[in-house]
Amino acid sequence: MEQIKPILIETEMKESYVDYAMSVIVGRALPDVKDGLKPVHRRILYAMHKTGMYHNKPFKKCARIVGEVLGKYHPHGDLAVYDSLVRMAQDFSLRYPLILGQGNFGSVDGDSAAAMRYTESKLSKISEDMLKDIEKNTVKFVPNFDDSLEEPLYLPAKLPNLLINGSSGIAVGMATNIPPHNVGEIIDAVNLVIDDKDVEFSELLKVVKGPDFPGGGIIYGKNGIINAYKSGRGKIKVRADCDIEERKIIVNEIPYQVNKTTLIETIARLVKDKKIVGISDLRDESDRKGMRIVIELKRDANPELILNQLYRHTQLQTTFGTIMLSLVDGQPRVLSLKEMITYFIEHRVNVVHDRTKFELDKSEKRAHIVSGLKIALSNIDAVVRTIKSSKDSTEAKLALIEGYNLSEIQSQSILDMKLHRLTSLETNKLTEEYDSLISVISEYKGILADESKVYSIIKGELSELKQKYSDERRTKILDVAEDIEDEDLIKKEDVVITTTH
Repeated sequence: MEQIKPILIETEMKESYVDYAMSVIVGRALPDVKDGLKPVHRRILYAMHKTGMYHNKPFKKCARIVGEVLGKYHPHGDLAVYDSLVRMAQDFSLRYPLILGQGNFGSVDGDSAAAMRYTESKLSKISEDMLKDIEKNTVKFVPNFDDSLEEPLYLPAKLPNLLINGSSGIAVGMATNIPPHNVGEIIDAVNLVIDDKDVEFSELLKVVKGPDFPGGGIIYGKNGIINAYKSGRGKIKVRADCDIEERKIIVNEIPYQVNKTTLIETIARLVKDKKIVGISDLRDESDRKGMRIVIELKRDANPELILNQLYRHTQLQTTFGTIMLSLVDGQPRVLSLKEMITYFIEHRVNVVHDRTKFELDKSEKRAHIVSGLKIALSNIDAVVRTIKSSKDSTEAKLALIEGYNLSEIQSQSILDMKLHRLTSLETNKLTEEYDSLISVISEYKGILADESKVYSIIKGELSELKQKYSDERRTKILDVAEDIEDEDLIKKEDVVITTTH
């Protein structure tokens, strides 16, 4: 009979809570610095990759994808998986969506997506670049929840996804909130750090201007950006992009993660409660072409004053609290911009090295087989006689090994060779293939022996990706005073002051 061991309840609570906290931190809430993904997002992309749901293939039902992820990799709720899938397809949530969606995937008004049985999706091109070379021993694989399959611990990630798409998550006792950035700026910054590991912070700031949100908006002031990039923490003020027309305020873009419907309701409530006076009408004229909220003003209203009041009292101005927290080798760490870039470069160096080693091994094995076939073709009559005079395939294999100093693999490949390979054209092809393999093997060995060649490959790949995905900045940055002073909320008018003795 097993003896019951007494333990203090405080000790048990402490140990159990720490185990739970680490499980949430590592296994659920925080992204990995290498690929910028949380486990659920990584599992969705990997499951879609394994089932061949590429951008140039037909869309598949989301319910099918969710079932695949739940059954093989992620034993949690189906809604948790579907919500994560939906977010990766929303162009207002991710700067560069990782999934292409077909159907109702929600809106900036806060509408939820249609049920997974109605919507369809497939991988975007960017996701395919995140997954490229995964079958070439480039990443670590670990057993899934029931040890029946293996899943990647992180993706090869050709792009610095953590910075270009950002991430947000609440763990136990810590949270992350990384803003999205422009892919062109981040790639330039990565190349800058590759060229000079001791690059000054001021030089990085010239390349990475600041966050680039999917919905645009205006970042007001640079202090928050500088603090976030230098220390990993900073408060970035984001304003809606507004135009003042004749007795109208037109809102063209709203801050990141702001619900448009809630914003309009807040403005209407402030007008009703007379906290903001001077607004005569409010309507949403947004359509497929873009966002347009129209705030009509009364004849005697001051547009600048009302706009400042709206910035102060509504989500037309918000603060993005940046916390650049991610997992570095399983440990949560707050990182500066340069540290994030450096860890991404380290990851890509390992991926390129492992990929090259994989390709070298594959080429050497093939060259070994082709050299055996060449020996057979140059002695074809004797080889055929040896095979014909053998009792069975095992005896034929041994005779070839002894007679021509071949390996077992070479001997087997000769036995498997089809008759059409005996033509002179096929013989020439074999010679060309062998010469090509020898050249490629030499190239791979050169890469593995010289780290500068590895960095050169990384830079070349990033430059290709920049041409493929780079686009214009959507978020403008104004280097101005960041706070709305009380005086900005008071109407400017002429007054007469009289004094007596």
